[in-house]
Amino acid sequence: MRLRNHAPVLVFAAAGVWAMSFVALYGFGWNDYSSEAAPAYDALTGGHLWRFLELAPGYGGSLEMRAPFALLASLWGGEQAVYQAVSIPCLVAGALLGVWLLAQLRGRGYSRLALGTALGLLVFNPVTIYALQLGHPEEMLGAALCVGAVLAAQRGHVSWAGVMLGLAIVNKQWALVAVGPVLLAAPGHRVRVGAIAVALSACFYAPLLAPGLLDHYTSTAASAGGGPIFQPWQLWWFLGNHGHVVIGTGGIKFGYRSPPPLIESIDHPLIVALGLPATLLAARRGSGDALLLLTLLLAARFALDTWDQIYYCLPFIVSLLTWETLRWRRPPVLALAASMLAWYTFEIAPGRVSPDAQAAVFLAAALPALVALSVMLYAPPALSRRRAGEPGALLSRAPAVPS
Repeated sequence: MRLRNHAPVLVFAAAGVWAMSFVALYGFGWNDYSSEAAPAYDALTGGHLWRFLELAPGYGGSLEMRAPFALLASLWGGEQAVYQAVSIPCLVAGALLGVWLLAQLRGRGYSRLALGTALGLLVFNPVTIYALQLGHPEEMLGAALCVGAVLAAQRGHVSWAGVMLGLAIVNKQWALVAVGPVLLAAPGHRVRVGAIAVALSACFYAPLLAPGLLDHYTSTAASAGGGPIFQPWQLWWFLGNHGHVVIGTGGIKFGYRSPPPLIESIDHPLIVALGLPATLLAARRGSGDALLLLTLLLAARFALDTWDQIYYCLPFIVSLLTWETLRWRRPPVLALAASMLAWYTFEIAPGRVSPDAQAAVFLAAALPALVALSVMLYAPPALSRRRAGEPGALLSRAPAVPS
């Protein structure tokens, strides 16, 4: 494919990245970047590498991956330039996924509306805007890497699949949920994919562990303090109780529940552990739809996490959009609806209704979505084949990965 054939898409994607940078990367004094990432990057750009490793937050691997951009920006600008320089590559990752996706769909009968909606949601999604404003551009980077790893594995590019999976795990640990889908998509090459991902992850995590091994670990994330985090936008909410006053960074959080001790300690391990039975069941039933499996696990990730924020659902939306667009010749209405529902649930409802009502709205959207994804993934093979026979079911027609 010649580059000039995709020039309009590249121009649109570049314009979207520029627009997002202008709209959402105008400052960071109020968001998580200021307290979690900025101290580490300040140390790095000041020439204090060891201090950078000491101050790196829990997702320090993501800071390591983007460190070259921070060092480059520090040559001509200050903290604001560094902030923008380490955030823009995450937007570029989403835009590149969109460019690749449209390159696969051109000439297959997709309308311009369908193609434009898909690229627009990947480049200029309202959920992405809030992720940037809250200081977490790495969510888009992780989403693009996880989806890219599955797509690469499906097409037989097993080395690239291992590299992208490893980088996704380095970026943030929630990407461990992508291990099962990537391995499912790479039959006959699973050891190779896993070995590459493990080796690459170790290269990044070993330096981050060094300060802790030498008793100098002073992670900003660990020292931030604060009480338990228990948000209304997750499936466990109504298991909490109103018997205690809940205090957040802004003071008393009226109407909030305190978390059950057991749920607070198991939710994150449970999210990762779910990947094993979900993958084994998908493989045993012969569904083999690794991208749909990834979408389901990412949906479960933000639905079960008691810390839930709006940017937690961004990887799910990206995976859903990719799967939906490859499967049907129509605009990605499911991903669009998910984006709008996330915007309403996390940003509009909190100022209008009680936390219990917010949780009810979340449950009304999340539970049917989880059930629908599970049915589509684990339906009997005959039903799955009948659905895959619809026009535009590109995933069902993709060439098998050589074993």
